[in-house]
Amino acid sequence: MHALRFELHNELHSRPSVYFNAPAYVFHLALLERDGALEDIIGRLYAASANGAAQQHQQTEAQGLLKFDGHDLKWERHTEFLSLTLVVLKSDREEFWPRFPDNLMALVHGHEHLVINATQILVESEQSWQGDTARYGFKDPAGSQIGSGDAVVWSDFKLTESGSNRLLLINRKLNAYRLGRMVRRLLEIETYRMMASLALPVAKEVSQQLKTFDEQWAKLSDQNASANSATARLILSDISDLSAKIVRTTAQSRLRFSAAEAYSQIVFERIGELRETHVGDCQRLGVFIERRFKPTVRYCSATNHRLERLGDSVANLGELLQARVQVEVEEQNMEILHSLHTRATTQIKIQKAVEGLSIIAITYYLLSLFKFLYGGLHTLGLDISPKQASLYLAPIAILVIGAIALRIRKAKEE
Repeated sequence: MHALRFELHNELHSRPSVYFNAPAYVFHLALLERDGALEDIIGRLYAASANGAAQQHQQTEAQGLLKFDGHDLKWERHTEFLSLTLVVLKSDREEFWPRFPDNLMALVHGHEHLVINATQILVESEQSWQGDTARYGFKDPAGSQIGSGDAVVWSDFKLTESGSNRLLLINRKLNAYRLGRMVRRLLEIETYRMMASLALPVAKEVSQQLKTFDEQWAKLSDQNASANSATARLILSDISDLSAKIVRTTAQSRLRFSAAEAYSQIVFERIGELRETHVGDCQRLGVFIERRFKPTVRYCSATNHRLERLGDSVANLGELLQARVQVEVEEQNMEILHSLHTRATTQIKIQKAVEGLSIIAITYYLLSLFKFLYGGLHTLGLDISPKQASLYLAPIAILVIGAIALRIRKAKEE
């Protein structure tokens, strides 16, 4: 078996839902990761649980389901956040919207500033609910039949003074397993919607920077249109500075924009899994969320694409300027090479003329030498006619001159 066979296969069974029957309260918290805060919360959770010592080893896992003061509590560790879901069964005489349990809030004490989502779902059975959403404090809520009409969910998506969002779910025909999965989908919609929305302030900040970057890019484009070799270096330096700023902004925002895209995709998938239908004339829950959440997603996506396009445009501008400078340099090099070719041609002509004069001078001096030699032979008493002297000395002169010419040519080639 492969070493990861069991681990990868068991991913099918990871992150199960909390299964329960209505009526009940579901309290959900999602906290961002900062400086090991999530590990501290998980440690508190197991320390406070009834069998914390036996389950201590589960702190290294991605999720856990345990009894917390007699109630089911599910925690899940994600890449950027930790979620806590506590299910408390409800009696008929209890209030509709109790505050979050003290023991649950004690787990996050000191880390309240990291809570990105706090959602409370009141799960009522079809027999126990009051029949009017106004009695639950909702004014003009959005509502849907979900699970092919086996349940109804309502919410006005207005935060309470404590910052929590409230949803009312009326269970008609869902069993404990389907109810747990349906509640999980609703909680994931809220949590991932908030996680995706973390990119909104980043997008606004980047959008302000893009205004400055666009102005600088337009200015550099105008300068590039009339650039010459004298100003090209300064313009290229400004383009490099602008490109460095864009790369830095891209690096700082890429993770947030990528996460927003992934989170929003999960939100839309979970809305589709609800299998909504209309409840009377009310706006469907999914439609309400999509119409108000999609502009945020689109704005972040558009800002990210705008940043990428501007980075490509600045890079193309730099390449265009470099190409222009390179063409000018090549033209200058061509002129220098042409000048060198002309000088080399003239030098070769001069060298050939000098070689010819050298051979003439050598011939003159050689003939003068032969003349003195011929005169010396007469002085010694040898009777040699000029015709005979020419016959003997001419080949020697030709050989000497040829050897000298050959030696000059070899020295030239070397």
